[in-house]
Amino acid sequence: MVANHNEELPTGDPEFVSGPALILRSLAARPARQAVVSADGVRITSGDFAAATYRLAHELIARGAARGTTVTLLTGNTPEALAARYAAGLAGARVVSLYDGMSAPVLAEITASVDTALLLVDAERYSSATRLLPLIDVPTVLTLGPGPGAGARGGTGSAPAVGEDVIAASADRPAEPPDVRIGPEDDLGIRHTGGTTGIPKGILSRHGTYRRAFDAPIGSDPADGPPRLLAATPLAHLAGILADLTLQRGGTVVLQRSFDPGAVLAAIARERITDLWVLPPLLHQLLDHPAIGRTDLSSLRSVLYGGSAASANRIREALKVFGPVLVGLYGMSEAQLISALTPQEHGRIGPGGQVPVGRPVPGVEVAIRAPDGTDLPTGEPGEIHLRSDTVMAGYWKRPDLTAAVLHDSWLNTGDVGYFDADGYLYLTDRAKDLIIVVGGHVHPSEVEDLLVTHPAVARCAVFGVRDDQEAEHVHVAVVPAPGQRPRLEDLRAFVTERKGRIFAPEVLHLVDEIPLTPVGKPDKKRLRAAATT
Repeated sequence: MVANHNEELPTGDPEFVSGPALILRSLAARPARQAVVSADGVRITSGDFAAATYRLAHELIARGAARGTTVTLLTGNTPEALAARYAAGLAGARVVSLYDGMSAPVLAEITASVDTALLLVDAERYSSATRLLPLIDVPTVLTLGPGPGAGARGGTGSAPAVGEDVIAASADRPAEPPDVRIGPEDDLGIRHTGGTTGIPKGILSRHGTYRRAFDAPIGSDPADGPPRLLAATPLAHLAGILADLTLQRGGTVVLQRSFDPGAVLAAIARERITDLWVLPPLLHQLLDHPAIGRTDLSSLRSVLYGGSAASANRIREALKVFGPVLVGLYGMSEAQLISALTPQEHGRIGPGGQVPVGRPVPGVEVAIRAPDGTDLPTGEPGEIHLRSDTVMAGYWKRPDLTAAVLHDSWLNTGDVGYFDADGYLYLTDRAKDLIIVVGGHVHPSEVEDLLVTHPAVARCAVFGVRDDQEAEHVHVAVVPAPGQRPRLEDLRAFVTERKGRIFAPEVLHLVDEIPLTPVGKPDKKRLRAAATT
């Protein structure tokens, strides 16, 4: 169960070193090394980045950031976003990132639900801020750099100001760590995932849990040279965690605003990238890009992939193109890293076979169980449960949801899988009705509840369909309202405006009736089968 946010706060552990503090110590230890390369090519040394982050932490503290408060970030892939996250962590505040792809009303509900005290906006999200600010009541809104009204990049000089420039305000603050004691039980942040309650579920993590991520076997070995990570997917997701590990291990983070396969390939060659994270559909985009055959990929030491099902044929193709550098990851926000498939273990993928997600990483215990909780034998699929010291503290302000998935320190992941005789884990399905798309998770019931309010929709069922490369797409079967004939583009616009673009259906099926299972639920297996024939 999540601790009530009004409970007495822990006093901190003088011997504990938090993740943000660990990163800043590493940066300050070698001030001349390159730490961050912005999407515009600006190169920032570790010393300059650490000094700016320390100053920002002092400024945030002066404006009320402290243990028990929430600093919310409306930011893109910028150096300022990284610095703000670390600065808020050094101040002791919990950090929340507002994801791109969600509508302003949903972001407003998240902002309110996490008790935001300070909202920080960078240049990449000024347009989002102008839509969000009228919907929220936040004590303090600040910009990470000159706002659009000051003629910042992307602004016109006449645009309304978003807030005061907190980076400029921090210029005279000390370039040294703030005197804030952080303990392992202090809140680190709240990450949001899909939910069925109107807004995404908030996953509360603690500093002690996240500190263990720095011991995880992710990315290339620093012993082979300082890593250079290309962050081409949102820092608010896994790319941000990988950026933390890279900077702490003495490496460099190269930022891109968004994933563009041609730009990614060019950056790999130009910046001598060693580490890259992609979802399988993005890996497919790289493989299909015409520049792949003439791009120098020799610097790559670790191409991490995961987050959705991977096609065995495409993974074998990727092995031929990139070499033995692929690492398959299976994890979730509620538990961090669960298992990994190393480059040497990719030989287990047979012709036309399924791609395993590897073996559980050290410190993670995995059990395959039947719905009644009994353990199942090797080879038999069941619900995946796990136990580790990296499991979340719980769902923010939702003890009911927490109790539904956490039992006696075991987490029910909602995924279905099995172990083979050699201890490799395979995923076969999801116990939860969930569609994994590039950019996030879609709970069909959320989209269904919204679509039935459209005047052209009488009934509907939303379901996921995988293509021949295992990428998942949102489909909707609709029974039209009398006299209506809904169009896909209208339904997409309707959903995008109210929930965000990642929730919008890609394919519309007009049907006379929604088929039902014997217990009266929409038969999505039949709908999925009909959609793929």
